Amino acid sequence: MFELLKAGGIVMVPIVLCSILALAIILERLWTLRPSRVAPPDVMAELWRWIKARELNGRKLKALQASSPTGRVLASGLMNAKHGREVMKESIEQEAAQVIHDLERFLNPLGTIATIAPLLGLLGTVIGMIKVFSRMQGAGAANIATLSGGISEALVTTAAGLTVAIPALIAHRYLIRRIEALVVGMEQEAIRLVEVVHGDREIDVEGA
Repeated sequence: MFELLKAGGIVMVPIVLCSILALAIILERLWTLRPSRVAPPDVMAELWRWIKARELNGRKLKALQASSPTGRVLASGLMNAKHGREVMKESIEQEAAQVIHDLERFLNPLGTIATIAPLLGLLGTVIGMIKVFSRMQGAGAANIATLSGGISEALVTTAAGLTVAIPALIAHRYLIRRIEALVVGMEQEAIRLVEVVHGDREIDVEGA
């Protein structure tokens, strides 16, 4: 492994750094974007029980707000419910925008890594090829063995760049889809909350 890194030259340094950063972002986002963390089913069920039993108070609202991202959105709406439907909806939308921004944290750097890693690999290959042909020109004769060996070393950076970029791109697309699914669930909970609070919808024992 070390020999491959050495063969790739100085360009392998940013490629390796990109791989470490991409792995850290992927693991952190997978942990942060767990559905059980973003919208804990037990917290949501308890909220509907509080509303049905008319037990909602300031202390419970603070607990809801601190429980999860979805809890933050719903608590924001409940805190402004007395001001009418439109104000409640606006407060939910504003808080949801901030929550979505938090959910998307680090995804732009991950997408950037997926874009620049193969370019760094190509740059390393071009630099390597320039060195190969410079050595060939200095030797004054075409040595096939030297040329083929130099080319194989130069291609190491391209392979390394693609090895980093492909998983980063797949993870980026996957995380975007996961966020979209979480946001849809959050929107459904928020709509149901507005309808229940303003008497447009009944709530059953399960809060459905």
